[in-house]
Amino acid sequence: MSARPVPPQDKGTGTGAAPHAGAGLRTRLRAFAGTSVALALLVAVTAALAAAYPRAVDRYGDAGLRRAIEQARPDRTSVQIQAAPPWMASLQQMESLLRVGPLAKARAEALAAAEAPLVPDRAQSAYGVRTTVPLETSEPWLAAPAGLPAQVVLAAQQDLASHSRLSAGRLPRTTGEPVTATTESVEAAVTADTARTLHIKVGSVIRVPGSGRGPLAVRITGIVVPRSPDGAYWSAQPVLRTPALSRLPGSQLAEVYWLGGLLLAPDAGPALLGTPGRPERYWNVAPDLATLRGHDLDRLASAVAALESGPGVQRLRAAVDDELEAQTNLDEVLADHARLRSGIEPLLVLAAVGTGSLAVIVLAMAGGVAADRRRAELALLRARGASLPGLAARLLAETAAVAVPAGALGLTAALFLLPGARTAPAVTAALAVTLFACLALPLRAVAAHRTVRMHDGREDLTETRPSRRRTVVEATVLVIAAGAVAALRRQGSGGTGLVAAAPLLTGVVAALLLARLHPLPLRALSKAAARLRGLVIPLSLAQVARAPGFAVLPLLALLSALTTAAFGGSVLAGVTAARDQAALLDVGADGRVETTTGRLPKALPDRVRGLPGVRDVTAASVTREAKPQQNGQPVPLAGVDPAAYARLSHSTGLGSFDAASLRSGGEGRGRNGSEDTGAGDGADRPLPALASPHVAEEYGTDPYVVLLPDGTSVTVQVVLVREHTPAVIGDDFLIVDRAGLPRAAAHATTLLLTGDTLNGRALRSAADGTGASVRLRAEERARHVDSPLQSGAERLYVVAVAAGAGYAVLALLLTVLRTAPERRALLARLRTMGMSRSQGRRLLILMALPQAFLAAAGGVLTGWAGIHLLSPGIDLATIALASPSGLEGAALRTDPLSLAVPALTVLLLAVGVPAAQAWWTGRRGSVSELRLGDH
Repeated sequence: MSARPVPPQDKGTGTGAAPHAGAGLRTRLRAFAGTSVALALLVAVTAALAAAYPRAVDRYGDAGLRRAIEQARPDRTSVQIQAAPPWMASLQQMESLLRVGPLAKARAEALAAAEAPLVPDRAQSAYGVRTTVPLETSEPWLAAPAGLPAQVVLAAQQDLASHSRLSAGRLPRTTGEPVTATTESVEAAVTADTARTLHIKVGSVIRVPGSGRGPLAVRITGIVVPRSPDGAYWSAQPVLRTPALSRLPGSQLAEVYWLGGLLLAPDAGPALLGTPGRPERYWNVAPDLATLRGHDLDRLASAVAALESGPGVQRLRAAVDDELEAQTNLDEVLADHARLRSGIEPLLVLAAVGTGSLAVIVLAMAGGVAADRRRAELALLRARGASLPGLAARLLAETAAVAVPAGALGLTAALFLLPGARTAPAVTAALAVTLFACLALPLRAVAAHRTVRMHDGREDLTETRPSRRRTVVEATVLVIAAGAVAALRRQGSGGTGLVAAAPLLTGVVAALLLARLHPLPLRALSKAAARLRGLVIPLSLAQVARAPGFAVLPLLALLSALTTAAFGGSVLAGVTAARDQAALLDVGADGRVETTTGRLPKALPDRVRGLPGVRDVTAASVTREAKPQQNGQPVPLAGVDPAAYARLSHSTGLGSFDAASLRSGGEGRGRNGSEDTGAGDGADRPLPALASPHVAEEYGTDPYVVLLPDGTSVTVQVVLVREHTPAVIGDDFLIVDRAGLPRAAAHATTLLLTGDTLNGRALRSAADGTGASVRLRAEERARHVDSPLQSGAERLYVVAVAAGAGYAVLALLLTVLRTAPERRALLARLRTMGMSRSQGRRLLILMALPQAFLAAAGGVLTGWAGIHLLSPGIDLATIALASPSGLEGAALRTDPLSLAVPALTVLLLAVGVPAAQAWWTGRRGSVSELRLGDH
């Protein structure tokens, strides 16, 4: 009987692996130290970016919400609760309700009625008793700008001492018997602004009318300075802090009087019952800005609604007064902020989906490269009996030993660098990145070695035909991408998640198409190169053609990265262009020196022209009170020098025109005689005019007379129509030749400046004393960044562009590293056959060039096509402008730099890395490379 061969025995590993494969985890990591370090860096950076995104969005959302509420002022954002005394009750009962104890008890109820996330700021939530009808005073020494007596509001507001400091005198107080409705005299304090404006001093006595009794004397005992004048304590009712000019309904504009506030002692509220001021109790609930969170916007709006007109106010009515009312404009502020947020969030989702998908692709590529580098080892293990689950578990343990600490490091960095935001989304994102990084290598290895084999058949690039399954998948992706692009163009960027993936899907379709088309030029080039005498070009094409079927994943990574960078760059370019255009429409040029009264000095244009940074100065005489006789409605009219103004209009792009069409030829004149005209020849020919579409439509193109504010008139005829013009800000204007205006109306009132580096301080110094205002385009542009949501979204897009470029470079390096051993071995063999070093470098460069050129050119074309396809559905006005009404929309536009720079970087790296490899291989020698490559 013959002996049977004994199969290898499993030494307790359960996988049938060789003893070499059962080496310790530390030994395996040491054997692949370089790969492990690279994977750790990749996972750490990707996890940090993934964890930082939700935290950055939270931080910008929180800051934007707080900024919106701060800008709205406390008189709009405080929930103001008030209740008049029950007039059916006795006088003693009403007096008791206006005392400190009941007021403080009701205040506790009001603060408790506010539900989270509406957290009251207890320090700034004022309460007390105040008059609702201003009381007219009869003191002759109070300021009276139009001869009308001043009026005052009386308020017994609690906690005055802790919210102010004394400037003079002392705080008001009550002495002796408790204050009642019959009290004849009380003490009060005023703020420094009120004292200065109304001429009030310590010791002054202000008498206000009484109701059914004599006047109430209010003695001023102190002047106070608010500690936080912008806080809700002082600004929920601003008249208590700063007096205001008021006007009686139906009176003339000049008939104004001062309205000020007098701050009584905290327990002097019952005295207001003896005045006709209709006193009421009030409790202001000011939101605590430090507790506001952008992600709680919906819940915050619900809490405000509940306190204003829902369960909260119902509980207050049951506990305090059935007639209690509450009102606030905080809900409108939140709604405005929600509209801003809803316009920005879809753009952030577009950036997150693009960069996140790119990170997933690169992590998958890293796992694929690691699996390919260990293909022989893993095939040997499978041939010797290793099971797929055991092999996957071993690879998972090796990868997790590197990826888990790296992911934790990236998460820690994100938490440390971006404090004050939610932790759960960041942890979830970092865990997802780490888990995917751990699974990429095992899954790729399982897919490649699910059957036991030692050698794979050749799949030449130019000969391999795509399978039917691949064709079906590609057709499905193409349909989905087309639907996403169509939905984005129709619905805008605020649609579904599929719409947010439209830019990415555009890159996916381009990658699939290029992978399909790639073999065609190679076949043609291979046939053409076969007739060449040289060695390098035919050999390089033959090597590219004999390579395994062109992998879609590297090309997809490159195209997605380039598309993401191009899309992000185009968003930033569109935002910049929108702000520049809006600022230009606000100013009319790079700078504007303008006076609304009188005229500018004759020497001012020359003085401004000589300042550093000023390239040109164009003068204009602008009047906003010109009235066409047809209906007498004022129309802004500007007299300009046609030649200079045409240059300015052309350089700014605001309604460029031919100067000759506007030139009057010195024939215009005024109706009051030639001595007041610019030309003085008495001709009746109308002045050619450039008009806005509305003016041209309203008054037609026939000659008509325009009356000027000084009583003169000119005849104009519209010959040009433009949407915008530099001299006049607005939608209605007439532009004529200044030489044809009467001399009294031809004096310069506006200087329009061009220059790249205008100095605002120098311009304001030059215009000092002329009564002219100076506005710069650069300053107006900066004002359009109104919310941290806008600036934060810009920073996130900058990071997205940088991350896209970085992942593009990384994808290229992974692609190069994947085939580096084969190239080294090939070059070493050719060197032994007589190939020179320069030929070797050219060979490796030409081998890498087709795919690199395809990726770079495809990325540029895909980015350009994607931007033009998606631009109709994306409006950048919300992210770009503080008040987008100045523009009809801010369109997505192509940014050449974001298209060209990443593509050129990819191309240079694709050429540079093989060249460096050829140089290094030549230094090491052919024998050592063959020994390394043949194992």
